[in-house]
Amino acid sequence: MSVINPNPHPHASRRLRDLAEGERPQERLERLGPDALSDAELLAMLLRSGSRDLDVLSLAHAVIQEVGSLSNLIAWKEADFRKMKGIGKVKSLQMVAVLELARRVLDQNQRREPMVLNEPERVYTHFIPVASGLEVEKFWVLCLNRKNMLIKRVEVTSGTASSSLVHPREVFREAIRVGALAIIAVHNHPSGDPGPSSADIQVTRQLREASKAVSIDLLDHVIIGDKRLDPRGLGYYSFQENGLL
Repeated sequence: MSVINPNPHPHASRRLRDLAEGERPQERLERLGPDALSDAELLAMLLRSGSRDLDVLSLAHAVIQEVGSLSNLIAWKEADFRKMKGIGKVKSLQMVAVLELARRVLDQNQRREPMVLNEPERVYTHFIPVASGLEVEKFWVLCLNRKNMLIKRVEVTSGTASSSLVHPREVFREAIRVGALAIIAVHNHPSGDPGPSSADIQVTRQLREASKAVSIDLLDHVIIGDKRLDPRGLGYYSFQENGLL
């Protein structure tokens, strides 16, 4: 009779105490460098300790399984970490601080590099470290040159949890000042569903008309959401892609 292994991936759930001393994350990091560590091992290095019933490596695996992927972790808040057995208040705050630091590093790196924003997916990628986890709606304008390269990103408004009002005058003021030839309007939906509301459609129409008056092209209006909560699985909505510009 064959015996079915109840755990088809035995290495994914090995507890720290089951590993040889040289195979533990800290020793592997020191010996082989960070590239050699798995996502769970790197996360375990940040968590540092588990609980009485769950060692830190198993806890790291549990966190990644709960969040779905390491990239989704950037949107986690203190309360999300606190839900995990073995992560208390101090550790959850430390993780939030680490993720905020990572978000700022990504954002600053993106600002330094010349960036062509000619597709809504690129706009979405640019805004992942900026908009992930925001609890209020914000509105930005991306000021572009003739080659659709980013000149400046401007936060125009920051609203409540349910709405962010914007006037065309506010959107185009900075674009005119920096000599932009085109803009992309961007705002986030804290709910995670990037589908446009009637107010979003109305604002887009107003911006389209204003763009003609000031001779600055409105290339797109992109709504940033969350891939996990987007029925289409994109994480964003593009007015241009959907024929509404």
